[in-house]
Amino acid sequence: MAELKSLVKDTAIYGISSIVGRFLNYLLVPIYTLTMPASSGDYGVITQIYAITALLLVLLTCGMETGFFRFANKEGEDPTRVYATTLITVGMISLSFLFVCLVFLHPIASVMGFGKNPWYLGMMLIVIAMDAIQSIPFAYLRYQKRPIKFAALKMLFIVTSIVLNIVYFVILKGTNVGAAFAINLICTSVVMICLVPQLVGFRYQLDKALMKRMFSYSFPLMVLGIAGILNQVADRIIFPFVYPDRAEADVQLGIYGATSKIAMIMAMFTQAFRFAYEPFVFGKSKDKDNRAMYAQAMKFFIIFALLGFLAVIFYLDILKFLIGRDYWAGLRVVPIVMTAEMFMGIYFNLSFWYKLTDDTRWGAYFSLTACIIVVLMNIFLIPIYGYMACAWAGFTGYAVAMLLSYFVGQKKYPINYDLKGIGTYVLLAFILYAAAQYLPIDNLALRLVFRTLLLCLFIAFIVKRDLPLKQIPFVNRFIKK
Repeated sequence: MAELKSLVKDTAIYGISSIVGRFLNYLLVPIYTLTMPASSGDYGVITQIYAITALLLVLLTCGMETGFFRFANKEGEDPTRVYATTLITVGMISLSFLFVCLVFLHPIASVMGFGKNPWYLGMMLIVIAMDAIQSIPFAYLRYQKRPIKFAALKMLFIVTSIVLNIVYFVILKGTNVGAAFAINLICTSVVMICLVPQLVGFRYQLDKALMKRMFSYSFPLMVLGIAGILNQVADRIIFPFVYPDRAEADVQLGIYGATSKIAMIMAMFTQAFRFAYEPFVFGKSKDKDNRAMYAQAMKFFIIFALLGFLAVIFYLDILKFLIGRDYWAGLRVVPIVMTAEMFMGIYFNLSFWYKLTDDTRWGAYFSLTACIIVVLMNIFLIPIYGYMACAWAGFTGYAVAMLLSYFVGQKKYPINYDLKGIGTYVLLAFILYAAAQYLPIDNLALRLVFRTLLLCLFIAFIVKRDLPLKQIPFVNRFIKK
């Protein structure tokens, strides 16, 4: 229980910073969508370039972030040597990539559809290289269990970004979409300067033998990561190339990108849990079998993911004001995208069986299968159904990866998950969701009151069944008084 409390504490720190940070970052959505009309397609350009950025970042890190955790926690390995080797490797790859891309920037931009504004892409390529290098010092902070500094630097980036965007787009009323990419470059540079203490004070030594072993472990994870990120961004990359009308494609992509931001609240929770859970699991791998702990963590992840899903859907009438009114047509994708993100979170939890057994090829198989499904669905269905095809493709891909990992994992590394308890929560959440969606209440205030009662019912069920108030230290002290 002490270990689980430690996990909860770190998740809370990562989670608060992630949730607050993402919420503040959401301020960029109304800034962009209110100053960039959907018909302009400018937000579609931002959506596509950031999708490309996410994919390239996975390529440049080569799965070495997880590889660092694995080898830094192995007996007989020097964590500082592992860190230095990882940092040098990712640094060399990132800087070499950046050099080649900048030399051939104009032809690359033309192929990607940014021939008129190649430096939109150029600025983001510099950001990608810096982000890839920064991922290793950030991983080292997590390894050292320093979530506060980790969170502070993440918040610094977001706050600086918001301030600069407000100054340019709101106060100065700027209209050049390229400013969004220039601001990102400035903020990333500020964080790089703040990470200097994590880049000095040790000997830079590349252990070639260690690097080979890390690559052997991490390469399947990179394939897994590429497939995983494609599951998230393939639709945004593919959309302009397969939709019949390029101008309309930018419009639809902007609508989908803006409304999907609301659904990303689920991604915030998943990311916060991942930041704490990954070093926790690898750290506990030195101990005796902790499968019961992993099963318990999975159950609570699903419980609170369902709670987050219901909260967003129940208050969507308020949350929709985070985006411009002419983007509201795309709100129907929110429950689909949120469910897909939940599937991804469950898949992440399930994935530790092949990471702990060093059999990471299975992750590549699962993610590649899901990726193929997502890509094919997008290619064939986007021309017919537009951005709705994107939402359902992600839903299907993550569902397949989740199911494959569960059934194969139960044979290779069986864990006794509380399927009955989890199923009860899923069923209750579905019933409450259906009641909120299909019970006609035209008055907004009454509708929100009714949905609040439904949400309280779900919370009460959690407290009654799995989280008694007396187990919460603060509440327990209050009850005793």
